[in-house]
Amino acid sequence: MKNNLTYLNALLTNNSVIIKKLYKENFPAVRKFVIQNKGQEADAEDVFQKAIVQISVRYRKEKFEINSSFEAYLFTACKNLWRRELNKSKRRVTSLHAFEQPNEEQDQALALLEQKRWELFNESLKSISENCQEVLKLFFTKTAYSIIVEKLGYNSETVARQRVFKCKKKLSQIIKNDPRFKMLKQL
Repeated sequence: MKNNLTYLNALLTNNSVIIKKLYKENFPAVRKFVIQNKGQEADAEDVFQKAIVQISVRYRKEKFEINSSFEAYLFTACKNLWRRELNKSKRRVTSLHAFEQPNEEQDQALALLEQKRWELFNESLKSISENCQEVLKLFFTKTAYSIIVEKLGYNSETVARQRVFKCKKKLSQIIKNDPRFKMLKQL
């Protein structure tokens, strides 16, 4: 996508006009997500900046392709970073032992690993049948089986459960057969 390359190249060349546009158009959604999920505006700013840096560093090291819109990719990176922040703070609060803070480099490496896992999952999801994609999207959004039956015209909830099981199994096989799986599984 041409627009994606424009944004990626703008990050590499520090094109302030395009980066400001990117910030103006995408930050409000990130801020809303972070605030709705136990954060503050400052947290959203940190997450947004980290995601921009993460994408920029990754693109500088390995020219990768974004299969969705850049905006969706950026938002997903921000969501993943914020969820990791929430999980880290939860571990710090619940652990009685001293918690060693990961340094910024480790944090970036983990964020990159998480992003690559997400990409593998999405690519694999796109490679299964449209029916399975729809079934799993409903399942992953915690849609009740009764609604899945209604939306997809299945005969019963048992049929819907069986279909979810078969689709999850197919997706799992595709992911495990991908050469990237073993590398991304570690850590």
